[in-house]
Amino acid sequence: MLPIQHYFPQADALVYGCMGLGGSWDLPTTSKEQRDLSFTAIEAALAANIRFFDHADIYTRGKAEAVFGDYLAAHSGLREQLIIQSKCAIRFADDTAVGRYDFSKKYIVESVHQSLKRLQTDYLDILLLHRPDQLMLIDEVAEAFAELKQQGKVKAFGVSNFGWPQLQLLQSVLPEPLVANQLQMSLKDLNWLEQNVLTAMPDGAAHHFSYGTVEYCQLHKVQLQAWGSLAQGLFSGGRSPETQAQQATAVLVAQLAAEYQTSPEAIVLAFLLKHPAGIQPVIGTTSPARIAACQKALTVQLSREHWYALYVAARGKALP
Repeated sequence: MLPIQHYFPQADALVYGCMGLGGSWDLPTTSKEQRDLSFTAIEAALAANIRFFDHADIYTRGKAEAVFGDYLAAHSGLREQLIIQSKCAIRFADDTAVGRYDFSKKYIVESVHQSLKRLQTDYLDILLLHRPDQLMLIDEVAEAFAELKQQGKVKAFGVSNFGWPQLQLLQSVLPEPLVANQLQMSLKDLNWLEQNVLTAMPDGAAHHFSYGTVEYCQLHKVQLQAWGSLAQGLFSGGRSPETQAQQATAVLVAQLAAEYQTSPEAIVLAFLLKHPAGIQPVIGTTSPARIAACQKALTVQLSREHWYALYVAARGKALP
């Protein structure tokens, strides 16, 4: 059982990440072609039985939420079948300030209002704070959450890119549990494993991941969501491996895909799904074929030996 299912029983094992929807980050509008491609990606996710969608107010500078909102508006009754999650608090550089993070009550509340407007919905199922604001006033965040909850605009709250001390600090002023923490975790980005394996060893200093965060989330039923879960196709044909370890891992992924009679994408995601913390991969591809290939991960049960074979190949050397 996924931790998130304590709060949302209908939650999927996979989340569709909407960062690629809406067209270019550099253009102010979404062309018809980009809109159609976005709709096709959404439909591919739905066809793969994915009902959990991850957004952020900054994705393609708001256009990702807007195009998704257009899709919802065109499909009456669909909203109630979905879990929609969005993130806020990253502010881009502008004429008056550098890029920064903003956990002020005013900014959080206004960000949610704008996301709801773009998404053409009355509520978010989950709101995540995108990256830790070093000027965070926890009582002010709590006030923002309470107001949004009381108004029915957000059902539950979580964070993204938080270590366990930050989670614990914020949780100390909240009456309800933080339900999710979204972190960079994949077969390529292994610090979440390496820091534990190399505990009390000098090599561990090179693999910072806020020691204990995975265990804290596991203990407190905070859903770990893995962004970058496909490693941008590094091991499944999306881009060419660069290092010897990456090349060896790609070969092993292909071999295991053949053995399990599944897709390379499924093997890459099954590596995350095997972990007892109940990791929920966020997939960001807009390719319908790759979305369908990802869904096959739900039928793969990697053996312990195959899981460790992938880990050792990806780390490029034997375990200590």
